[in-house]
Amino acid sequence: MKHQKLKDFPKDFFWGASTSAYQVEGAWNEDGKGVSVIDVANHVEGVADYKIASDHYHRYQEDIALFAEMGFKTYRFSIAWTRIYSNGDGEANQKGIEFYDRLINELVSHGIEPIVTMYHFDLPNSLQERGGWSNRKTVDAFEQYAKILFTHYGDRVKYWLTINEQNMIILHGSSIGTEATDLENPQKDLYQQNHHMLVAQAKAMALCHEMLPEAKIGPAPNVAPIYPATSKPEDILAADTYASIRNWLYLDVAVYGKYPAVAWSYLEEKGYTPTMEDGDMEILKQAKPDFIAFNYYTSQTVAESLGDERDYSHTGDQHETVGEPGFYRGSVNNNLQRTDFGWEIDPVGFRTVLRQVYDRYHLPLIVTENGLGAYDKLEENDTINDDYRIEFLRKHIEQIQLAITDGIEIFGYCPWSAIDLVSTHQGINKRYGFIYVNRDEFDLKDMRRIRKKSFYWYQDLIQKNSL
Repeated sequence: MKHQKLKDFPKDFFWGASTSAYQVEGAWNEDGKGVSVIDVANHVEGVADYKIASDHYHRYQEDIALFAEMGFKTYRFSIAWTRIYSNGDGEANQKGIEFYDRLINELVSHGIEPIVTMYHFDLPNSLQERGGWSNRKTVDAFEQYAKILFTHYGDRVKYWLTINEQNMIILHGSSIGTEATDLENPQKDLYQQNHHMLVAQAKAMALCHEMLPEAKIGPAPNVAPIYPATSKPEDILAADTYASIRNWLYLDVAVYGKYPAVAWSYLEEKGYTPTMEDGDMEILKQAKPDFIAFNYYTSQTVAESLGDERDYSHTGDQHETVGEPGFYRGSVNNNLQRTDFGWEIDPVGFRTVLRQVYDRYHLPLIVTENGLGAYDKLEENDTINDDYRIEFLRKHIEQIQLAITDGIEIFGYCPWSAIDLVSTHQGINKRYGFIYVNRDEFDLKDMRRIRKKSFYWYQDLIQKNSL
């Protein structure tokens, strides 16, 4: 569809950017913070861990001042569960509560709307040792955690995200560092964990609506358009199957309170159907999110299953395996360019997925991650010429405007990431931010904050509310 005239971005559009606690804060064991599964995960050899990260915990005022200078209307960040409850439940940690009080107050003082992610991969390790999400009691712990967040921050935080990329935790937990390794039937257990997370999310949504009637809350999965490798009917069917397993399983349950038929038939076929308690489906149906947040980096392509090991392929950093014998075969899309880290770049797919999500759920949308990881180079006079990032973001923002013209309701865009942080697989040298943090993998240098070329480009875009 080609439009003769494009609609403008809404005047109150939420321009901002995102981070997560464990990737940016550092101070991993300060002020009563407990240990998370990320803290004890097996990190990739030769890259930085998260113990210091970007030292945002100590430099948040300086960082937020730079966000305000860029013109952010909003900032999407996560709260570390282990700062609020060192052991995941039990007695709250007052110093952790106070830190996020200060951070939120700093944002509000600069006129920046806080968007809080409640859980971004970093499950308290104490809960993991008790079974993690396999243990139904973790649902209760999450509800308790949600309640304290709503109690302490609900007067200032009006937008809440429940669980970041729950589908990636289930599908690619080993690459993130969240997957338990001592399970008898790992895949079946993962979908039991998934069900518990869905119930916990639903309870948090219902609690938010009860405690904070003016607030809004929604899920935050990673969503990708799924292409068939060819126009062969079997490839198209495989793509539809994978889309149900990868995308719609998580959003259908969040929005409609029911599992999609195709994904459920997959669980039945594989013997992965979760055990449910009486009343679970009622809990799921009562959740009713106010909006959908989602992360978009790339599209994926699949073909008809060959029924053997040839079904598997790798995406991006060679960490995420795609393919399921009997259902779909991982493939590549030779029509797309790739990043330095192997991710296919697909701005038009962004418009496609915005349409798909909105047409399926009819809820307002906000993009909470979208960005380019690259080897940024610090040059003379503290310059970082990241034109490649500007080009990437420009092309994706163009597709947002086209989607708005298509009639899609989009109220915000928060690319990854506001500031350089420690990437999951490549450490600090895979940089995403508008702001450069002057450190290497193991040499912390002076940790100075340096504005990249993209900083000024985004600043100008926000000021004009237009490309």
